[in-house]
Amino acid sequence: MANEFYEPGDLRATRVKDLFSRIAPRYDLINDLQSFGLHRYWKHRVIKLARPLATDRALDLCCGTGDLAFLLARGGTRVLGLDFNERMLEVAANRNQVAQQQAGERQAKGIALENHQPFFVQGDALRLPFADHSFDIVTVAYGLRNLADIKAGLSEMLRVTRRGGRLLVLDFGKPDNAMWRGIYFAYLRVFVPVLGRIFCGSSSAYAYILESLHHYPAQRGVAAQMKELGLAKVRIINLLGGVMSINYGEKQG
Repeated sequence: MANEFYEPGDLRATRVKDLFSRIAPRYDLINDLQSFGLHRYWKHRVIKLARPLATDRALDLCCGTGDLAFLLARGGTRVLGLDFNERMLEVAANRNQVAQQQAGERQAKGIALENHQPFFVQGDALRLPFADHSFDIVTVAYGLRNLADIKAGLSEMLRVTRRGGRLLVLDFGKPDNAMWRGIYFAYLRVFVPVLGRIFCGSSSAYAYILESLHHYPAQRGVAAQMKELGLAKVRIINLLGGVMSINYGEKQG
């Protein structure tokens, strides 16, 4: 039976938007549960590879509740997070407000701060409202897989990246080892939807992950598309034997 949230073609964005509107309040909790907290480590790996500087401008696409945006901002990088889902951005904005209050309290105690707070906007990752060569770092975590046109999404990321800038994609992968891939897919098929039913009242909202992964070119396909677009220093960083992966590339000068 086809997943209710996976619809190729013109309705892709609408179904994905419905999905994230449903799961937004529990999104962070289920991320912790389904990954046993490892998603936090994987996101730190993205930041380490991105090498953000205080002088950089960074764009986090499909930013969701803001995890990567907040991490990028810690070193003083100016960060803009973009997502098309209002409810996810509401969660990010609430987190930002709490972070600003905490920063104000630390400053009142005389503690110097280097980080900036990220700025969040609503927008379409396939039609970015930014000029060419606007950012030093462009990231997307668990979002490229959800776009109606993956190569178009990468093209937009490349367009708004400055020459010499870094592009990074974190997402579910497809392990090369057939046995490990089978175990992993079974986990996504059986256990993860149970979490969705318990915490979101919808098993199909999380069964969507495996359905979308079947249609996703994963780490090797994304690397090939990066090379086709002319990115340099293209790398695949496999995590947990390819269960997760980071695709890295740089815009040539």
